[in-house]
Amino acid sequence: DVQLQASGGGLVQAGKSLRLSCQASGSTFDDYAVGWFRQAPGKEREGVSIISGTDGTTYYAVDVQGRFTISLDSAKKTAYLQMNSLRPEDTAVYYCAARDSWYGVLRAGGTLKPYRQDFDSWGQGTQVTVSS
Repeated sequence: DVQLQASGGGLVQAGKSLRLSCQASGSTFDDYAVGWFRQAPGKEREGVSIISGTDGTTYYAVDVQGRFTISLDSAKKTAYLQMNSLRPEDTAVYYCAARDSWYGVLRAGGTLKPYRQDFDSWGQGTQVTVSS
């Protein structure tokens, strides 16, 4: 299994950018789907974005489309989440996770499953705080 280490969170003003990183050890991401999730205080975890290491297919939650970009650097075994035009409502703990197949990562309605049991590995969270 792949082990994950998330980093890159911080405190920024609204409208600014951050880039989160998810470093893999033990394996590359070539055969995995790698996703980013977030959980705000008092709210359930939600799926933000996911990318297929096999063919580069991506998914974005509606409220981050056009602002966030997910990518993979296979050589560095790192996944990134570039977050632009950040809003206070983006404040949350962000997690990365990996699953050994793209199949089954999306719900029937097309949104990203946020559940721990649907992914093989999870990184620790990194806090993102956006001030207004």
